[in-house]
Parts: sequence; C-alpha cells; structure tokens
Amino acid sequence: MFFNVDDLIVYGSNGVCKVLKISKLEIGGAEDDKLYYTLEPVYQKGTVIYTPVDNKKVIMRTVMTKEEAYELIAQLDEIDPLEAENEKALEQLYKECIGKYDGIECFKVIKTLYMKRLERLQEGKKVTATDSRYLHIAEESLFGELSIALDMPKEKICSLVGTRFKQRLEQ
Repeated sequence: MFFNVDDLIVYGSNGVCKVLKISKLEIGGAEDDKLYYTLEPVYQKGTVIYTPVDNKKVIMRTVMTKEEAYELIAQLDEIDPLEAENEKALEQLYKECIGKYDGIECFKVIKTLYMKRLERLQEGKKVTATDSRYLHIAEESLFGELSIALDMPKEKICSLVGTRFKQRLEQ
C-alpha cells in the first residue's frame, strides 16, 4: 500500500503518524534510489521517523475511518476476553495481540485487563504492574487511533470505552 503526503497512518508501535514527505534520503548509508516516508507521530510532537516506502518489517496501514471506529466500538460486547492457562501465557497473548495493531485485538487485551482489574479490586488486591503496563500500551495504541478517527480527545475515548465496559460488566 502506498501512502501520500498528509495521510494519517498507523505505523507500528509509534501509533498514528502523519506522512510529512516522500523522498530519497540524503543521509549516509541510505540507498540512493530508495524512497522513504518521513513520518511525524501525532502524539509525539518533535519526533521524526524515516522508513522505507516498501518496509515489510513494521505494520503500516491507514487509520480507520469514522464508520469503522463506530463499528468497532459497537462490537465491544461480542469481543471475548483472552484466556490462558497461566499469567505467563496470558502475557504472551497480550504481546501478540498488541503487536498486530488491530482494533479488535487491542480490545481483547483491554477487555481482559478491565475484567481482571475489577476482579482484583473486588478481592481487595492491587492491580499488577504487568497488567497496568499492558493496559496502558493497548489503550494508547487503540485510543489514539479512535481519537483521530472520531475527532475526539483521547480522554473522551477512554471515558466512553471505560463506561461501556463497566456497564456491561455490571449486568
């Protein structure tokens, strides 16, 4: 897939990025005939990323549309939480799901961790550092994209999704 200048794309763990430029790099070591995207992460102002247009190592895709974002949120009830035989296997599932940079996969992680957090708090236990870390990564990745797609602040997305999960868990 080829992107154009000013397109908003998801670039792996960097999240949503704006394509600033498409050009050959004038940097030592860069191939003379190879085109590169110059990307600016939307939520990391001042950061610039250079990546080959034909990069196959990092997932690059267009940001979901407004319709796709609403459709994804509407699917929350149908998304099953992750299950594994132990915490180590569950952590591996978190990594795999988040690494796909896909909305449904991120929601699986978020839903699982929201449910675990609620359960632990009801038992009078604290949320583990590992769970907090993966929840943060999944939320940042997905909520950043939903924020752009729905033209809403990230905090509002977090509130919207959190409220929706809470309502479903209490039923």
